[in-house]
Amino acid sequence: MPSLSVKPRLDRLVNHPWLIGDPTTPGRELGKRVRRFTVFAIVLANAISALVVTAFALLALPKPDGVAGPDVTWSNIGLAIAYVAFAIAVGVRWGRRAVESGRGGVTGWLELDRAPTPDEQLRVLRAPLRITVVELSLWGLAAVIFACLNLVFSPLLALGVGLTVAIGGLTTASIAYLLTELALRPVAARALAAGPIDRRGVPGVTSRWLIAWALGTGAPIVGLGLVGIVALTSVEIEETPLALTALTLSGIALVFGALASLLAAYATVHPIGSIRRGLADVRNGDFDVHLGVWDSTEIGLLQAGFNDMVAGLRERERIRDLFGRQVGRDVAERALGLEGIDLGGEECDVAVLFVDVIGSTELARRKPPHYVVELLNRFFAEVVDVVERHGGWVNKFEGDAALAIFGAPAPLEDAEGRALRAARALDGRLRSRVPELAAGVGVAAGPVVAGHIGAEQRFEYTVIGDPVNEAARLSELAKRHPARVVASGEALRRAGADEASEWEHGEPVELRGRGEPSPVASPRSASTAEQPAG
Repeated sequence: MPSLSVKPRLDRLVNHPWLIGDPTTPGRELGKRVRRFTVFAIVLANAISALVVTAFALLALPKPDGVAGPDVTWSNIGLAIAYVAFAIAVGVRWGRRAVESGRGGVTGWLELDRAPTPDEQLRVLRAPLRITVVELSLWGLAAVIFACLNLVFSPLLALGVGLTVAIGGLTTASIAYLLTELALRPVAARALAAGPIDRRGVPGVTSRWLIAWALGTGAPIVGLGLVGIVALTSVEIEETPLALTALTLSGIALVFGALASLLAAYATVHPIGSIRRGLADVRNGDFDVHLGVWDSTEIGLLQAGFNDMVAGLRERERIRDLFGRQVGRDVAERALGLEGIDLGGEECDVAVLFVDVIGSTELARRKPPHYVVELLNRFFAEVVDVVERHGGWVNKFEGDAALAIFGAPAPLEDAEGRALRAARALDGRLRSRVPELAAGVGVAAGPVVAGHIGAEQRFEYTVIGDPVNEAARLSELAKRHPARVVASGEALRRAGADEASEWEHGEPVELRGRGEPSPVASPRSASTAEQPAG
C-alpha cells in the first residue's frame, strides 16, 4: 500500500507549456505574454482575410461586361488598404483593452497575483467571443462601404464585392476566435483554477466546431451558391470567369477548411490528451496528479471533474493507508473487499507472537515521556519490520507490548515455523539495534477464533483463544530466561523440521493461570534468523 503525498504536483500533465505557460510564472509577466499573443492573433486573422478577399475580388470575382478597368481596380485597392489598416488598428486596440487591467479587461486580477472574482472569470472565458463580435462589426461595416463604392460603377459589381467582403469578414471572425481562444488559454487556466463558475454566455465545443465549419466550409459554400445564382440570372458574365470563381472558392474551402479543422481539433484534443494521460497514471496507481484546467468549454469542466475524482481517490487511498497502518494491511484489504462487516469470527489455526518490554515501569519513572515514546517507537519499528518480513502482522500494540499473528485472516503456510523464526530474528535485532530496551518474546500456536469483536459502532479485528493467553504468559517467562525467547511445545510440534531443529525443549513450566506444567522450548543459539521463511 503506497504512501501518499499530500500536495499534488500541479500541472505535471500539461503538455505544450509554450502555449499554456508555466503555472509559477508571475501574473504580470503572463499578462504581457497573453497581450502579445492576442495582438498577433488579431493581426494575423485580418491580414490573411484581407489578402484573400483582395486577391479574390481582383482576380477571380466575375465582373459585368464593360465594368472592369483601372478606375475600379485602384479605387477598391486604395479603399482596401485604408480600411484594413483601420480595422487592424481598431481590432488590436480593442483586443488589448480586452486583456488589459482596465475596465472590462481580463488580466487586472492576474497582474495583482490574486484570485479572480466570478465576474472576472466570466470575462476571461467570454473574451474570444467579444473579439469575434468586434471583427464581425468591422467587416460588416467594410462590406457596406465597399458595396456603396462599387455601386457607382455597377449594381451587380457592388453586390459581388459587398458579398465577398462579408464572406471575408466571416472568415476573419472565425480565425480570430480560434486563435484568440488559444492565445488566452494561459489566463483561462489561472481563472478556472480559482474554482467552477456558471458558464452562461460562454461558447462550448459545439460553438467551436460550428465556427470552424463556418470558416472552412460555410463561407465558401455560400460563395459558390451566389456564383450559381449569378450564372442563372445574369447574361452579362461569361462562363470562364464563373468557372474560375468556382475553382477559387473550392480551393479556399480546401485550404481554410483544413486550417480551421486543425485549429478546432487541436483546441479540443489538447485538453483531452492531458485527461487521457492522467487516467493512465491513475490506472497505474499514481494518484499524485493534478491537471491544469485551461479549456473554456465543457472539456474544461471534464478536466476539473478529473481533478475532483483524483482528489477523492487520493483521499480514499490516504484513508486506506491509515486504515492499513491501524489494523494491518491484510485485515484492511479483507475489510474493504467485503460488502459489510459482521461481528463474530471463524475458528482457525494460527501462531501467535507476543513481545513485552522488560522494566518498562521503571523506565517510564526515570525518563521523560517524550524520550520513552521515541524509544518505544524505535522498538516497535523493529517489531513490525521483522514480523512482516516473516509473513505475520502486528494485530495490536498494548502499551509496551505487541501482539503479532501468523495465519489469519488469510491462511499462511508453515505459520508456526515463520513465527518461531521471527521470534529468533526479533531477539537478535532488538539486541543490536535497540540495546536500551530488553524484551521477552513468547510464541504459541493452536486454534483460535479470528474475527471482528466489539459493537456495531466500534469494533476491531483480533484473535481470541488459549494460544493468545499462552503467548503472553510465555513472554513473561522469557523475561527471566537467558535466551529471552520462549515457545510452547505445541508451536514447536507444528513447525517444519528445519525450524524445529533450531530449538531445544526445556523443563515443563507451570505458567500463571494454567494450573499444570506446559512444555516449553528455547533457541539452541543466539541465531538472528534474518531470512524470511518461504
